[in-house]
This record gives sequence, structure tokens and C-alpha cells, in this order.
Amino acid sequence: MFRSNEFRCLQWSFLLAFLAAAPAILAQAPDPTAAEATVPTQAAPLQAQQPAGLQAQAPLSPEELGDTLMAEGRYQAAIAAYKKGPRASAQLENKLGIAYQKMLNVQEAMSCYQASLRLDPGNAKVMNNLGTVFDALQEYGVAERLYRRALRIDPHSAVAEKNLGTVLMAEHKYKKGAEAYQLAFAMDPEIFRHSTSPQVDNPASPTERGAMNFYMAKSCARAGFNERAIDYLRMALNEGFTNAKKIMADNEFASLHGLPAFEQMIASEGPR
Repeated sequence: MFRSNEFRCLQWSFLLAFLAAAPAILAQAPDPTAAEATVPTQAAPLQAQQPAGLQAQAPLSPEELGDTLMAEGRYQAAIAAYKKGPRASAQLENKLGIAYQKMLNVQEAMSCYQASLRLDPGNAKVMNNLGTVFDALQEYGVAERLYRRALRIDPHSAVAEKNLGTVLMAEHKYKKGAEAYQLAFAMDPEIFRHSTSPQVDNPASPTERGAMNFYMAKSCARAGFNERAIDYLRMALNEGFTNAKKIMADNEFASLHGLPAFEQMIASEGPR
């Protein structure tokens, strides 16, 4: 009997000891819910640390490379790049023509523009570009027809209108040239300063250049660009196209009177 009671006492002692230790044992066990919750927070930093652009960039196409070289002014290298592209592309032929024109190779430029127009006959930009080649060759009649064709396709092309004005000046059609300049200026007041398309900047003779600058001065004065008008007038004077007396008598320059730069320019021309 004693042994039986002793054995039961030992059983209760072991049970009580186990129950006392159970909270500590359970506290050390991993919580599966907590482990799942930490997966996204551990993975997110790893993803964020991946370097952007792990994939290698695709190489530039011949046209893209040519465009980059053109922007850097490396026209010969741009020509070589464009030539590796598809020659059945009107756009690529036009760009190749511009590159040749930058190299002053007007014959090759003409060939490229003509090839572009065969592929895309209604492209006003290419028609304008071809016109500038004939303008450079002083074939003004052909250039004028091309500019007018370009304007029939795209009546809002400021560069074609400006080029038409310049070729009309070269043909001594000053009134019509002035009208074309006025239209070009109305479309884009910056057209006489810069353009990404080929354009004719300098007519052949000093008289023609003087006329171009004189009528550009009128356009600027009408639009209120007084400083620019004075700059063009100064160039017209230097080319001998006009004189201080005529400028002072022209009502279109009345808004310039009294401006220090204008009065200084007039005074430098001597007695009126």
C-alpha cells in the first residue's frame, strides 16, 4: 500500500513539474503565423537593392546612331551610319541628304532628297530641302517652284515660306519676297534665327542680302521686336541696300525712333 501511494506521489510530482515547465517550452517554439508575416518584409529590401538596368541596353540602330552624330556635328560619321540603314526609307534618305548638305556636297544631297521623294512624293519637308539645293546652285526658278509646291502641301511651313521669300529676293522680286517674309514671321517669330530644316540664309549678292535684312527688319518692327529690327537694319546698311535718310522717312520704322540703339545707328551714318 505504501509503495502504491509513493508511486502515485511520484506521478503527481512529475506532472506538476511538467506543467510548471510547459510555458517556457512553448515560448521557445516558433510561431508559424509570425514567420509568414516576416517573408514580405525580408524580401522587399532584397528586391529594392536590385540595380536598375540589369538588362543590357539594345545597340543603337544606324538611324539612331546617325542622329546622335548629327547632333554632335560629326556629319561624315553620321553619313557612314545612315548608309548602314535601310535605303528604302524616305526618312533615312532625307536625313542622309541633310548630312551631305552640311558637308556642302550638294550633288549627293540632291540625289538623296530625290530618292526620298520617290518613296514619299508628298513630303513637304523634303521638297523644301530639295529647293535649298537648287537655291545654293542659283537655280532660283526651280527652287521657287519647289518651295511653292511644299507650301501647297503644308501651308503652315514657316521655313518653306521663309525660303520662298529669300529666293524671291534673289530674283529681285522684293515686294513678293517681303510678303513671304511677313507670312513666315507670323507663323514663327524665331524662324529667322534658327531652324532644324535646311534653309537659305544668305542670298548671292550683297544687294540681295541687304534686301533680305531690310525686309526682315520691317517684319520685326511690325511685331514689336525692336532690338532685332535694329540689328537687321544695321546689316542692311552695311550691305549698302538702304541709308539713314530712307530709314528715317519710312513710317514702318517710326516705333524705333528715340531708342538709344536706333539713334546711335542713325548717327553713325553721318548727316541726314
